[in-house]
Amino acid sequence: MNIDLQAREITPLRNTFAHVATYIGGDKTASRYQEATLGAQPRVNFHYRPTWDPAHELFDASRSAIRLADWYALRDPRQFYYATWTMTRARQQDAMESNFAFVDSKRMGVLMSDALREQVLQVLLPLRHAAWGANMNNTAICAYGYGTAFTAPAMFHAMDNLGVAQYLTRLGLVIGAPEALETAKQAWLDAPEWQPLRRLVEDSFVVQDPFELFVAQNLALDGQLYPLIYGSFVDDHVALQGGTAVAMLTAFMPEWHDESARWIDAVIKVAAAESEDNRRLLSQWARAWGERAYAALAPVARVALGEHAQAALDEARQAMEARAAKAGLDLDNV
Repeated sequence: MNIDLQAREITPLRNTFAHVATYIGGDKTASRYQEATLGAQPRVNFHYRPTWDPAHELFDASRSAIRLADWYALRDPRQFYYATWTMTRARQQDAMESNFAFVDSKRMGVLMSDALREQVLQVLLPLRHAAWGANMNNTAICAYGYGTAFTAPAMFHAMDNLGVAQYLTRLGLVIGAPEALETAKQAWLDAPEWQPLRRLVEDSFVVQDPFELFVAQNLALDGQLYPLIYGSFVDDHVALQGGTAVAMLTAFMPEWHDESARWIDAVIKVAAAESEDNRRLLSQWARAWGERAYAALAPVARVALGEHAQAALDEARQAMEARAAKAGLDLDNV
């Protein structure tokens, strides 16, 4: 018996989903990121308004003072959707696990001087609570923001901050002891040098506008905290004093900050370019929260860097303001 096998080309009836086609200009082949993001926000057929907020629909763009004709214009230049985000973080997790294993096997944590170890624990471990605050705030941005292009990366960012808090916890256990975590918690609650930052974090929990919260947390605060702590303190101070282990155990943080800054800056740039009202409001938020973050980080900088604190803090502020200016904001005239 002869079997004649032939290949047949099956032409799809359409190249993407109808709701995606409206955003990409017709029935074109869409990327996975586009299909996972564009038009995914529920917009109609809500049965009731939330009893805890009857002034708004369940998903309501009016929760923010920022006005956009198309919230899906706030696209992520990293093109992250769940699969690409998890694959990226898995690779970084593998690298960090190797770092932790190497530091542990070579006993690099205990080879540090007692004074340097104590300073590292004093500066880094309370920041677990600041990272948890960033997790809470980005979760709120996801919950109350509008449009999947804006809210989905915020949820990824929230979980990334949870990862930062966990890495800091593990660092404390590697170079310190379990009781170092409780000491850091008490410092966050009671130590004078931490109270301005703690107050800033807790004040941010009650910010109602998700876009203001986005600017306050991701640009104004983290835009200064990460260059100050993981740049000036860890890389430029601790690593040069024999704390290479600390630089290895925090390698994820500066890498992640640089990567996520691309998304944060792109969102602000698009929103600011939409209208003069948007640009002015975003500039006001960036300046007000930036000044509060600068003041809140000052006592932490003094604990971390002593006489070099002011220069490092000013450098971090200038870096944040340069990002804001590049995104189209004007912090000098608001």
